[in-house]
Amino acid sequence: MKKAKLPFVYMACLMLVSLLLAAVPASDNGYKVGDTARDFKLKNVDGKMLSMADYKDAKGFIVTFTCNSCPYAIAYEDRLIALHKKYAPKGYPVIAINPNDAKVSPKDSYEKMQVRAKEKNFPFPYVYDATQEITRAYGATRTPHLYVVQKQPDGSMKVAYIGTIDDNYKDAAKVEKKYAEEALNELVSGKAVSQPNTKAVGCTIKWKAA
Repeated sequence: MKKAKLPFVYMACLMLVSLLLAAVPASDNGYKVGDTARDFKLKNVDGKMLSMADYKDAKGFIVTFTCNSCPYAIAYEDRLIALHKKYAPKGYPVIAINPNDAKVSPKDSYEKMQVRAKEKNFPFPYVYDATQEITRAYGATRTPHLYVVQKQPDGSMKVAYIGTIDDNYKDAAKVEKKYAEEALNELVSGKAVSQPNTKAVGCTIKWKAA
């Protein structure tokens, strides 16, 4: 009987290890707070190519890697819209980037992005990282995964905050810590971000097949 239990214990251990590995917030690759973030030129849902350089008067951006299919991303859509409406007038608009490969996740195709943007009436650009080059450069691992970048005197973009929007994806009414808002409020006030890193909570990014 004891021997019969070994495969079950072994499988249980493997499952636990897998869950722990999946919970790792970020890899060693990608940007850290204080790094200079590269610009990009990605296709928006309106068919036009878009980059941060197009925003001449922006003080920074809320660059968010998100998608159509992830329950976490869907749960945060309204809060992302609210962030844009509150902070775009203060110089920090949202740019949403879909990092998922459409072959792996058909619900995240460019055409489905256009449908979702129209359904939700997104007030911000929703662009597609078809090659996943920008996603890898930033080091995003989840949807959603948020990066607040701040424009420097030389025009470059410095990463000021990386992580999640708040501490309760399930219920916006029960949020106790609005991490992204707190970071943005500090930047708008000319202060350093007091909590520049939090753990991104969401679905794993759907990478292209090797």
